[in-house]
Amino acid sequence: MRSGLRARLGAGLAAGVVMAAAAAFAGPAGAQPAKAAPLFEQRVIFKVSQDPGYACFRIPAVVQSGQGTLLAFAEGRHRTCGDAGDIDIVLKRSMDGGRTWGPLRVVSDGAGDTHGNPAPVVDRATGRILLAQTHNPASADGSSCAVPCERSPHLQYSDDDGRTWSRPRDLSAQIMPPNWNSWYATGPVHGIQLTRGSHRGRLVLGVNAETWNGSRVTANHAALIVSDDRGTTWRRGATDSWPVAADGTFRQKPSELTLTERTDGAVLVSGRDEDGTDLGHRTQTVSLDGGASFATRFRALADFYAPQVQGSALQLGGRILLSCPGDPDRRRAMMIRSSYDGGSTWESVDRGTFVTQDWSGYSDMVHIGGDVVGLMYEGGTVDARDEIRFARFNEEWLTPRRGPDPATADHAPSAQRASVLGGASTTAGVFGGALAFDGADDAVRLPFRPPLALGTQNFTASLWFRYTSRAGEQPLLWMGGVGGSQPQFWLRGEPASNRVRGVMTVRSGATIVRSASVSTTSAHNDGRWHHLALRRGGGRLTLFLDGRRFSTADVSGSVSRNSPFGVHIGQRMDSRAFFTGGIDEVRVWNRALTDAELTRLRQTNTGPSSNTTLWLPMNQVTPGG
Repeated sequence: MRSGLRARLGAGLAAGVVMAAAAAFAGPAGAQPAKAAPLFEQRVIFKVSQDPGYACFRIPAVVQSGQGTLLAFAEGRHRTCGDAGDIDIVLKRSMDGGRTWGPLRVVSDGAGDTHGNPAPVVDRATGRILLAQTHNPASADGSSCAVPCERSPHLQYSDDDGRTWSRPRDLSAQIMPPNWNSWYATGPVHGIQLTRGSHRGRLVLGVNAETWNGSRVTANHAALIVSDDRGTTWRRGATDSWPVAADGTFRQKPSELTLTERTDGAVLVSGRDEDGTDLGHRTQTVSLDGGASFATRFRALADFYAPQVQGSALQLGGRILLSCPGDPDRRRAMMIRSSYDGGSTWESVDRGTFVTQDWSGYSDMVHIGGDVVGLMYEGGTVDARDEIRFARFNEEWLTPRRGPDPATADHAPSAQRASVLGGASTTAGVFGGALAFDGADDAVRLPFRPPLALGTQNFTASLWFRYTSRAGEQPLLWMGGVGGSQPQFWLRGEPASNRVRGVMTVRSGATIVRSASVSTTSAHNDGRWHHLALRRGGGRLTLFLDGRRFSTADVSGSVSRNSPFGVHIGQRMDSRAFFTGGIDEVRVWNRALTDAELTRLRQTNTGPSSNTTLWLPMNQVTPGG
């Protein structure tokens, strides 16, 4: 049975296509009003071919003025698409809720230098539109700013609905401490004005920075800056700093902060985590005092699947939306995910709503009115930087909230049940029941818990499989991230290459990535059950198939660091391949089992009870609930 995941992926939603836009209509007297029809439409608003004079447009940000005008900001990059060239901040305005857009206007002229990171915010009392931004000298080739980078925050404003703008003024003295002397960045995403509590009317923006000690970066900083006088003066509020070790490693680097005021008045702060050793590419915290302090340190979201990229959060009724690509490795597949508990938990990728399968990157959202939201995002069929699109959608278009998935038992200590996705069903196995997978969207996914992250430990993974596929990638077990540089290990059949393979990718230090691969000499796609095990231990990575050994040298480092972390059976972590066949008795230990233990396991299904990380008998599926 197919779930909606592939159908939504296939929706892909071409620019300018309206799925439906009919309004709700009045029913008979006493009847409940009909729900609005799903609405989705989008168009390109910044593209080199329609806005000559620029080589590239990037870094979208959007707000709605007090007069209802939408103001869409972007970086107009003159010579190349690099981050540190001759860059202007440009603007287009829409008077009809994002259906049509006026001509391009230059708001902040780089004049050969870099003016970027637009972070607009609107003061609802005065109507003033404020635009925070960051300036730095352009680099010689325009590709990136040297470290330390001489960046400084600036602010300009408009009092006529974005038609004209003041000159940018330097805010360094107010919001840039002397030791924040390397990287500094405003936004880039809209700021907020608080509407509740004792700090009602306060303007709040996110920034991030680095400290340079004369020879290296020694700390990362994430902060909120606030104004209580309509943007005339600003001060630094909540701040979270993370030290950088001498070898260049650090736990977190919260950056590109997006803010939303929750219905309880707290400010949810969600950010990109760039190369921190904590698991995950997104991190978040909250402020309970209007941005003056953080209630806790930033906490990385280990199982939130996203690449390293900026995103945007927005409160919509009883849910918070987050726009961000859904591929855990690459900038593609823009999607909207929801949280129904104030950001404590987020929808998984298979529950969110895909906007496009195209390459996609930075984004921002704006509440247009009612339940209609505007999404401004980088996208392209070839590169995420091809164009900037603006999509309009309503809440009815979002994927309906789904109840609990069917589940299968995990007998590891303190483990929760694993989710059974797509309709995977029971079949006859080696030792009782097993699960059958249809190759379309069937999978088993484990909820994250810290013992699953094996780090630098030795381990043993074991399972039984049977299949007959002659082509395609046939994933059996996947633990960790995905992509050539993400810590992970996996087992899969590769029938086109006539092999079964195990791969382990590790990270150590700040940048060192190593991989080890071991494979059989046959695909074993004969429709019979085969036992497969992967062991890390004794300086070797060894693959066992039906007791036969295939071995290679171990590579030192962690199999679970930096990247989003997932455990899947029958599925690649990025959902780009699914297994067709049967899988039985999936077990992982956080130590290297001996040859004798592996033989006993294969012959009798009896394995050590200690050091068990996961144990899925795969012999039953119970309904969700």
